Amino acid sequence: MNSQPIGLFDSGVGGISIWQAIRKLLPNEHTIYLADNQNAPYGEKSKDEIIALSEKNTEFLLNQNVKLIVVACNTASTNAIPHLRQKYKIPFIRIQPAIKPAGLQSRTKVIGLLATKATLESTMLEELKQVIPTQDIEIVGKYGKGLVEIVENNRMESPETYELLQKHLQPMLDKNVDQLVLGCTHYPFLIPQMQKILGQQVQIIDPGMAIARQTKRILTEFDLLAPDDQQAKYYFYANKSTKALQVRLKNYPKAVIKKI
Repeated sequence: MNSQPIGLFDSGVGGISIWQAIRKLLPNEHTIYLADNQNAPYGEKSKDEIIALSEKNTEFLLNQNVKLIVVACNTASTNAIPHLRQKYKIPFIRIQPAIKPAGLQSRTKVIGLLATKATLESTMLEELKQVIPTQDIEIVGKYGKGLVEIVENNRMESPETYELLQKHLQPMLDKNVDQLVLGCTHYPFLIPQMQKILGQQVQIIDPGMAIARQTKRILTEFDLLAPDDQQAKYYFYANKSTKALQVRLKNYPKAVIKKI
């Protein structure tokens, strides 16, 4: 199984932020990425809908003989992971908001969480709040409505994007946050624009490399790491348009992009 690929899925191109970290840390691993952009965004769907879509995505990747699946979508991770782990006999890596490290690093004791509606309302988020070492941390949660669509349509530099980010981030600045947790894998692609609004006093926490390290740990634990001499291949599938994938992967000539 060591030569089999790692599978990843997301509602669109957001999970590529996770794929980039995995590729950097595990350069010999084959990967297969599924963008379910036909059903994007997931953030306003019901838990049952999210679970059903996650099952469908999982079964597509299993048919590609993957050895491990990274649920590269916060909304799917926070709503579907327990179900997926119970139903399928394959290791799953979940994405979760980095609330604990943000709480540990915060000087003002106020951290921001920019996430989808479904993630903010999930039971996992309540569980994560309990692991913050100190209970005097305030979490300012904000639904990043419209941001997934901006990334999918590659409109990061538009004036409308800055206006929308200002609307989402200003309430956090007003509360004196010094840490911003990104609770959606699409959002790291907006970090340069966010930083212009937040300034240097707010640290933005991107979970990508932490997820890559967890992926390596699980592969090592199950003795599934690819051979050191394996030449990695990267396949990307979308079930609607492949345009967003092509834009996001233009600097990766080895990427093979297909529509299903």
